[in-house]
Amino acid sequence: MPTYDYVCEQCEHAFELFQQMSAAHETTCPECAQESLKRLVGTGAGILFKGSGFYETDYRSASYKKAAESDKNDAKSDSSSKEQSGDTKKSSGDSKTKDSSPKNPGSD
Repeated sequence: MPTYDYVCEQCEHAFELFQQMSAAHETTCPECAQESLKRLVGTGAGILFKGSGFYETDYRSASYKKAAESDKNDAKSDSSSKEQSGDTKKSSGDSKTKDSSPKNPGSD
């Protein structure tokens, strides 16, 4: 629910009122009891995120977080299987370089 600013045109009493958007605005001043209240139109207060640690995903639903976690786990398993296949290729390549090393002609 939003907070609305009111000001009395008779006594100039200003105050804020926390009420529903669908509620009718107040007309009677709580100070002077005159029907001269005017609701001020303002931009309202936006949410300010200051500091570190505020991310769009902090306030996601539980189902979204589960899906994101499973996607992350799938990506990790894919990358680990690629690393394992890459390691075997490297090791077989290393053995070829060891076998193809030139022999010392004087050692025969």
